[in-house]
Amino acid sequence: MASTCAWKPCGQTKQDAFIVKFSNGHVKKAEQLKIGAFKHTDAVNPRKKNRRIVVAESDRLSYVGNNFGSASLQCNNMCRYFVGVLDKRTMKMKVHNAQLFNMQPVIPGEAEAANENTTQAETYRDKVDALIEAFGTTKQKRALSSRRLNEVGNDTLQKAVARAANNIIDQKGVEALHNAVAETEAQTDTAKFLPFCNTEADKPEDVYSFDELLSPVEFEALNDVGVKMAELTPEDLQKMKDEGSPQTVLKHLEFLPKEAAARERLSRCAWYLSFLIKVSLQKRLSRKFCVENGCPRIIINKVLKNFTVESFHDGNLRSTVSTSMRMKLASHCLALLLHMGDQTANLTLLHRDLGISDIKMLELAKAMGLTLSRTSACSTEEVGTQDEHRMASLVLPLVCYDRHNERRKRKRMK
Repeated sequence: MASTCAWKPCGQTKQDAFIVKFSNGHVKKAEQLKIGAFKHTDAVNPRKKNRRIVVAESDRLSYVGNNFGSASLQCNNMCRYFVGVLDKRTMKMKVHNAQLFNMQPVIPGEAEAANENTTQAETYRDKVDALIEAFGTTKQKRALSSRRLNEVGNDTLQKAVARAANNIIDQKGVEALHNAVAETEAQTDTAKFLPFCNTEADKPEDVYSFDELLSPVEFEALNDVGVKMAELTPEDLQKMKDEGSPQTVLKHLEFLPKEAAARERLSRCAWYLSFLIKVSLQKRLSRKFCVENGCPRIIINKVLKNFTVESFHDGNLRSTVSTSMRMKLASHCLALLLHMGDQTANLTLLHRDLGISDIKMLELAKAMGLTLSRTSACSTEEVGTQDEHRMASLVLPLVCYDRHNERRKRKRMK
């Protein structure tokens, strides 16, 4: 029986025909499927008006297919398909535009997991990591693996620290922790510049041990320069005074004890104190510093190691006396003065010799737990005048100053 074919252009068809393909096999009973089609609500946008979603539901599974996105058949964009529909009553066939849909089974919960994975991979770092995993070199993959292991380690450490912090807060309370932090902050600025302190010592001379300031080997190396100091005449002392030698050193050299052992000990300490003051007034230090004055090699090495900072300049390594190192020198000079003056030191003369402010000198003395006092001394420049000096003494127990209460409050502008 002959049949005829009638052609209707795309504009005359109200809706295209949909041809579906099931990814997991053939459907034996198509009439039992509930099929529905959905179109995009934006009919003006040329990119969205042709988007379609086809849904097929059965008793066992649900299927979804669309003509856009990564799950669609890529041939839809490059080819045009037609399908002929035969009317058995009139035996005439109508040709319609057709669209192909690949029907994928939908498993409950799979879409949410896919959305979560997609959201997590949207960052630039994750995209770069994915490219390294797929196309990176062995070195890049090793670096990626190492970085991920470090991230896991950091997360574990942060969780452990958080648990420990919560336990401490529960045990001590917030107020006690605030007080502990305030006390730590008060000691942080100056603690690294101070000499070793034995807070459990029974004697004042053991708090800042002399052996920590000068080891027995270093003290023995000062024998020759100490002898020269002990042999200075009043004329030599006057010459040193005219040349601007440190007043702190001159005060002790003027009153050296007669007893041989005490005189030898004090003269060595006076030379070492004078050397530290000279170092604090320098900007840079070399190994030849004060060699012509008989400085022992062990002493210059000790000072370069403990009181200078190494820095590079024009390819050369320099030993610089920084501001923090000057404060460290000042604290060691003060501790040495305590041993030279029966655990009492003149802060006024020391801060003048070191060239630092009296405020910084007081802060160091307070940080070392010393007891402060004032005394009157006759001025050497003008006869009959009195000059008030600040004194520091080491008395057990050490004084703990409240630094926060002593800070000057800034005046508010009216």
